[in-house]
Amino acid sequence: MTDWTAFAAGAGLLTAVLLFLTHRSRRTLDRVQIVGVDEPEHRSSETAADPPRPVLTTRALLANVAVSQALALGVLAALAWWTEVPAAAFGLAAAVATPRLLAVGVVAGTLLYLGNEAAAALARRAGYSPSTRLREAMAPTTRGEWGLLLGVVVPVIAATEEAVFRGALVGALALGLGLDPWLLVAVSSVAFGLGHGAQGALGVAVAALLGAVLGALFVATGSLLAVVVAHYVVDALEFGVREGVGRNPLSSAERPE
Repeated sequence: MTDWTAFAAGAGLLTAVLLFLTHRSRRTLDRVQIVGVDEPEHRSSETAADPPRPVLTTRALLANVAVSQALALGVLAALAWWTEVPAAAFGLAAAVATPRLLAVGVVAGTLLYLGNEAAAALARRAGYSPSTRLREAMAPTTRGEWGLLLGVVVPVIAATEEAVFRGALVGALALGLGLDPWLLVAVSSVAFGLGHGAQGALGVAVAALLGAVLGALFVATGSLLAVVVAHYVVDALEFGVREGVGRNPLSSAERPE
């Protein structure tokens, strides 16, 4: 028999831990020297008396993100198994994992990316801009890193965040506790925004809005696949356009693998 109370408590605790770790990660990111991002001219204010900053490579950061997100997804899966929450509660029933919903996710993700870019352009005109340090730190510089990012890291991030913030906090709690799914969308979107604190106050607001749209898509389709794909498309396009197109790539002879 499904123990919805235990699942709700566990999902809430997992969300709180994720938000705490996100906060800690932001502070850590501010303290380290990121290879390829923090160039010497950007550190001219440092003096010889300053303690050396730990060095973090892009590949190490990508691996850390992939492992931590995968662990969180594993904890959620174990919690669902222990409390006997059905996969359908997360939007994982066969009927909501069709090619049509895959296409819906691709279209939705593309539109969300375009909307995100339009909102960012308006914010810059108004004198506001989200922090790009995390994205720049994760930006690949080799073919191997691009494969790691787009083939492992971004899919794991999309699957984990959607499973937690949409599948668990909206789908499962609405079904198990009889709560209004739109209320849960609002609450989970705020939490989702707070989970993007590394992008600054504007980044938190944009992420919360993105979370609300993804939540609405989840409620409308009942499909976790659709929102995972949409999330993946948004992140992949952002990295591809911002850090790929227009960036001076290394020549084939200069690309360390």
